[in-house]
Amino acid sequence: QVQLVESGGGLVQPGGSLRLSCAASGIIFSIYNMGWYRQAPGNQRELVATITSGGITNYADSVKGRFTISRDNAKSTVYLQMNSLKPEDTAVYYCNAGGRITGSWGQGTQVTVSS
Repeated sequence: QVQLVESGGGLVQPGGSLRLSCAASGIIFSIYNMGWYRQAPGNQRELVATITSGGITNYADSVKGRFTISRDNAKSTVYLQMNSLKPEDTAVYYCNAGGRITGSWGQGTQVTVSS
């Protein structure tokens, strides 16, 4: 059974940084495309960043240049480094394995950007 456990969320001031982690189990992590999505209250879940099994990355325009997705296959973990955070980045962030439509999801971690 696939299990994805996110950590690293919290409250940060505008301009600050956070690093999210997602530890995966129950899958052969190295062959999975992984992603981070977020959902703010009243909004649909949206893509933040993805990374393929081969390390190719993709970002939403709203986070390009500020966020970096990476993976450590030896630790079965995917990361999201978030810099220059803005209040509009406030959301629950979800880890995904295997794609938005048929993939698996973590329970989410809250990120709040506020002064």
